[in-house]
Amino acid sequence: MRKLFINIALVSFVFSSYAFSQSTYKPYWENKFELTAEQKTFLDTLQYKTFLYFINEINTENGLVKDRSTEASPATIAATGFAIPIWAIGAEKGWITKEKAVKLTYNLLNFFYNSEQSMDKFAAGHDGFYYHFLGMKDGKRFWNCELSSIDSGLLFCGMIFARNYYNGDTEKEKAIRELTNKIIGRANYDYFAHDADAKFPNGISMGWHEREGVFEISWWGYTEALFLYVIAAGMDMQNAPEGFKDTFVKHYQWREPYQNLGHVVFPSLFSHQYSMMFLDTRGLQDKYMKEKGSDYFENSRRAVYTQWNYAKENPEGWEGYDSLCWGWTASDGPGDFEKDGKKFGGYAARGNSGPDSVEYDDGTIVPTAAGASIPFAPEITIPTLMNMYEKYKSIGVWGKYGFYDSFNPTLNWVNPDYLGLDQGPIVIMIENFYNGFVWKYFMKDPVVQKGLERLGFEKK
Repeated sequence: MRKLFINIALVSFVFSSYAFSQSTYKPYWENKFELTAEQKTFLDTLQYKTFLYFINEINTENGLVKDRSTEASPATIAATGFAIPIWAIGAEKGWITKEKAVKLTYNLLNFFYNSEQSMDKFAAGHDGFYYHFLGMKDGKRFWNCELSSIDSGLLFCGMIFARNYYNGDTEKEKAIRELTNKIIGRANYDYFAHDADAKFPNGISMGWHEREGVFEISWWGYTEALFLYVIAAGMDMQNAPEGFKDTFVKHYQWREPYQNLGHVVFPSLFSHQYSMMFLDTRGLQDKYMKEKGSDYFENSRRAVYTQWNYAKENPEGWEGYDSLCWGWTASDGPGDFEKDGKKFGGYAARGNSGPDSVEYDDGTIVPTAAGASIPFAPEITIPTLMNMYEKYKSIGVWGKYGFYDSFNPTLNWVNPDYLGLDQGPIVIMIENFYNGFVWKYFMKDPVVQKGLERLGFEKK
């Protein structure tokens, strides 16, 4: 194992040339960005410290990853899916050995393949899918939660990465590929399929619970579920691909909240990040994006710039918002109360698509919003993260796993927890920014390529 020394003691940074205006906006294919040595040091440190969450907050015997960094937290299957490429990133960088990454991945796949699939209340799942939350030790259903199509899909994405990355001839790497094939192969996507005459026709249901059966509402419109339709199509879900596209594309909302920033909107940035952690959307178009002269990567870039402009305007007058302190996505908040005439909240899908399309804003800022958007707009996200560290370290925004989940400058409040769903995208997207690592291995998979073709996507 080679050693990698990271300068944890960060130095002060001077920001003087980031007074962008909307007139300077350029699409990503015209954007020229060169990473400075100071920025590289910061990103390496942020990535390493965030990576440690996926080494320390796990059960090494079954690979399950905690939902949050509390003692009693269950596992979330989505963050567990994120862990698979994150362990590979650690191996590539020498933070752990390749052997350890292989063992953790094998243990995880072995657990999921052999975990109980039945209608029993405490099984891990059924019909090839898994419950949203599982007990860290026993892997059984936790909190009477739903069988989740989207979280299972994110878990499958990690597995799809694994069977392409671990391509060696060792017994464990062969087993990783074989177990992935078996797990992916038994996922019955038709179980979640809505008929053409349903309320949300031809869509993939959000989940199942014994109280109501398969949920009536499906994943429709622009959401984080783009990847879900791709892998479902690639895994031979029977609904016509045209039906898929009708379900989500016809509900797209194209808006231009600021000049040159027209895009399909969704206020919280996680919807512009989760699919793009795995799908390389640079140049990825369908008929809709072709007609708009855009692609799915550019769409995310414009969503990021929209939030950046919103912060500069700061229409609600919150403390701290400016061009170097912004970012909104799903996160914890300080709690439900009022103070000085302002309302605050707990966990919420914070976000905005401009000042006239605000999902929720209570002055809480979420570092992963910028951290998982680095590939889209490095010129504004990296200085923002560096400024957050320098300006707010005095109130405790930075700890053993990098940035805490969220903070609120108006209240001088910092969330005491880390959330796996927010930590994972930071590690993965920094690596994709560096070298497209996760994209490279995910995109070559036959399921992904077949799904994109069936749904009419192509690279321009």
